Amino acid sequence: MKQLSTRLLACCLAIAAVPILNPKVVLAEPVSPIRTDQSAGDTVLPAPPISSRYAADSAKEVPDFQKHVMPLLGRLGCNGRACHGSFQGRGDFQLSLFGYDFSADHQALMAENTGRVDVDDVDESLILAKPTDADMHEGGKRFEKGQWQYRVLRNWIAAGAAFKQGQTQSLEKLEIQPAEIRFATDADQVSLTVIAHWADGSVEDVTPLCRFSSNDDSIAAIDETGLVRSGDTGDTHVIVYYDNAVAPVPVLQPLSPSKFDAQQSVADTTPTQPIDVLIQQKLDKLGITPSGLCTDAAFVRRAALDITGVLPSTERVEAFLADNATDKREQLINELLESPAYAAWWATRLSDWTGNNAEQLNNVLPVRNVGTKLWFQWLRSRLENNTPYDQIIEGIVTANTRQTDESYLDYCREMTLACNGDLDRFAQRDGMPLFWSRRNFQKPEERAIGFAYTFLGVRIECAQCHKHPFDQWSKQDFDDFSKLFAPIRSGNANQVSPESKETRDELMEKLTGGKKLNGGELRRAIYKAAETGVVVPFGELYVNTRGISDKAKKQRAAAKKKGNKLPPVRVPTGKILGIEQELELSEDPRPALMDWLRDESNPYFAKAIVNRVWSNYFGIGIVDPTDDMNLANPPSNAALLDHLAVEFIRHDFDLKWLHREITLSDAYQRSAATNASNALDRTNFARHIPRRLPAEVVFDMVALATGSTEKANQLRSELDEMAIADGKPRQRNQSNFALDVFGQSIRETNCDCDRSDAPSLLQSIYLRNDFEMYKRIADRDGWVAEACKDLGVAAPNAGQDPKANAKQRAADALRKQLVNRIKQFAKQPAARQDKQREKAEQQFDKATQRIADEFNVPTFASLVADPNSWNELEPVTSNKRRAKNGNADPASDKPGLERIVDQAYLRTLCRYPDDSESEIAMTYINESDSPSDGIEGLMWALVNTKEFIISH
Repeated sequence: MKQLSTRLLACCLAIAAVPILNPKVVLAEPVSPIRTDQSAGDTVLPAPPISSRYAADSAKEVPDFQKHVMPLLGRLGCNGRACHGSFQGRGDFQLSLFGYDFSADHQALMAENTGRVDVDDVDESLILAKPTDADMHEGGKRFEKGQWQYRVLRNWIAAGAAFKQGQTQSLEKLEIQPAEIRFATDADQVSLTVIAHWADGSVEDVTPLCRFSSNDDSIAAIDETGLVRSGDTGDTHVIVYYDNAVAPVPVLQPLSPSKFDAQQSVADTTPTQPIDVLIQQKLDKLGITPSGLCTDAAFVRRAALDITGVLPSTERVEAFLADNATDKREQLINELLESPAYAAWWATRLSDWTGNNAEQLNNVLPVRNVGTKLWFQWLRSRLENNTPYDQIIEGIVTANTRQTDESYLDYCREMTLACNGDLDRFAQRDGMPLFWSRRNFQKPEERAIGFAYTFLGVRIECAQCHKHPFDQWSKQDFDDFSKLFAPIRSGNANQVSPESKETRDELMEKLTGGKKLNGGELRRAIYKAAETGVVVPFGELYVNTRGISDKAKKQRAAAKKKGNKLPPVRVPTGKILGIEQELELSEDPRPALMDWLRDESNPYFAKAIVNRVWSNYFGIGIVDPTDDMNLANPPSNAALLDHLAVEFIRHDFDLKWLHREITLSDAYQRSAATNASNALDRTNFARHIPRRLPAEVVFDMVALATGSTEKANQLRSELDEMAIADGKPRQRNQSNFALDVFGQSIRETNCDCDRSDAPSLLQSIYLRNDFEMYKRIADRDGWVAEACKDLGVAAPNAGQDPKANAKQRAADALRKQLVNRIKQFAKQPAARQDKQREKAEQQFDKATQRIADEFNVPTFASLVADPNSWNELEPVTSNKRRAKNGNADPASDKPGLERIVDQAYLRTLCRYPDDSESEIAMTYINESDSPSDGIEGLMWALVNTKEFIISH
């Protein structure tokens, strides 16, 4: 909730820009003509801007409260967060934030005995007097007496300060001229013109009444008059706000033509796939040349990790690199999409987005720590079968606990078996009601926010308190949407529908033997019974509709027949976002919600999942953040997002089609190497941008890279122990340290920000120094031990038996004893030392003979000179030991060392080392105290490279 509160605060900090007067204006291109809903012969010219209409004292026009007065107060900053729009108001005067609650604002202005608006003594009205007096007004002077702003407010008051409560006018569209701005230099500027088209047919230039902002001031800065100034090269949007409209305007400034040298990566093919064509069109506008395609080694690693979350095996990498087929990349993609790991990894991602959280499922089921597994398996089963995405979501949105014609007793019997380990039994059920049962998903407001995050990619929570500052949603929109979720009842193991209560009571009676058990005792009794296969009662999801009953319908029909006057029937209603028609809550509203989601005209549903999948492959969404699709945060390439969404729907919401379409594109397969034109670009997909891999992927990569070939193959084939397959889920009050460090999703708010892919110091510390890392590398069943066996050398210390460890402890105890004796000897007078030296040295040599073959022992004389110099045992290197025995045999002379180095690179970085890397690695191993130490060091170094932990 802390993250949610932070976002709520951030969205409320939007304020008006500082004005810059008398700019020099140049044209931008293209300039769009005025568009109206009239026919070509009946074109309606817009009314001139209000600033010109009220420029003279003779202006008699009466302004409109909604169209003119409230936008003007917004433009002046009166209803901003820092002034009267704050939650506490200012000076006992509060306006709605950004001024979208017209009724409440009019009432606040007209409140009796406040003097804010005085229709009898117009000039004494405080909304005129204060803004023109810097001393009187805490917010400072906002305009001069006699300026057009003053006349607008005065004329409105003088005409009676009218506003018809509850009769807001509808703004049909907001037209911006120019529709797109293309700058040529960093010294250009252009003024925007904003045309409002109202439902009553009126058209007006409202530029002076708009608020403006820029999504990147370094590329395009905009002042409060709508003047846009160019800056750095690149692209961004400036945003226009008026009434309930939020309109983005693209701004571009292309690079100067670039010169490329032979070292830079440059694409050498003409795009043919729609994705690449649409990206190239945008890049051409920006003067950016995309990078060439990545190497096969980079592709096999990238595709495997992105599609399945699993590091490819050494054998698969070598086979791919050796394959000369021209379509081998397409074959690999198809192979990965058909692998069990694909379904497992994407079930984990969908679990993130849908909120599969053990903490929030506590007490939802009578059997603990199984809810998240059921949820995951339900998703995994559908992904394995490539169930269309809309059908997967339908199974969640319209979920019921019981199958069609299934009795409550049969439902409990099935769930008891499923919770006892038969997860597939639950996966075969039509719906996944656990989504509705989470503890943080019980209030209608929580459900509205979570539903919008999960299925629409929209952050609607701002509208819970006020009009959304960056989108069209009002507080009324939020309230109407929230009402749709009020009838849904689901949340704990004791909640059942009224018709199931009797059967549930009978099951409880059998379990307790008629005894009254308290909460903890009852849970333990149910849990114990379920473990033994006894059918236990489960909670239900049911919809508490509040329509007119059949009995009431008959009564009304009889009364109507008699001619009696009947009061209107009051049936609760709600509204789907963006839909004016009310939805009666006399029946389950969720099927209607699902119909709206999958409708091809829905502006969010398909785009939300397309955008999230795209972000998985590129590290950034076409809309970024991926769950913040709002009008002020437009797509970086709207045509691309539209194309993918339309085609996704046309292909029946086929997820594998979407994955295949993206990964087969040149855009996905581009090299991470840059050229002069795209080195600074991060949003237009002109190159691959290296990114830190997700927590579960990193965790599993370490296990696969350091584990033995047998163990790694077992993990890949069985998957159940892998983090990408929910093998390391976050449990209640329990999580894995490594997964926490690397940002595993906490799944608290359905927000995509619950997962973090950002690098941190703790991640480096874990990979470099954590005991778990050393244990994995030196494991007797690990790859280093396997490599040592292949070389015919001793395995790492971690593989020693208990006798070897006991021997080292005994040697260290002897070292400490000898050091203490030397210290006592050194304290004696010089004469006495000379007398005892020979005998003491003989005793020292005799004592150290027991450990001299295994550990380096200093001379007696050096130890007398500095007793503290021998503070730890140092093992004798293998070469030294062999040299001592007269049979030195460097590891580099052993056949296979070069192959071991190749294997180390292939199992971590999925490529062969170059000649320099190979030479350095073999030299390092040869110069190490032992071959096992050298191979350990090599493996440690490889898993600590940036190349290992990032997608490249």
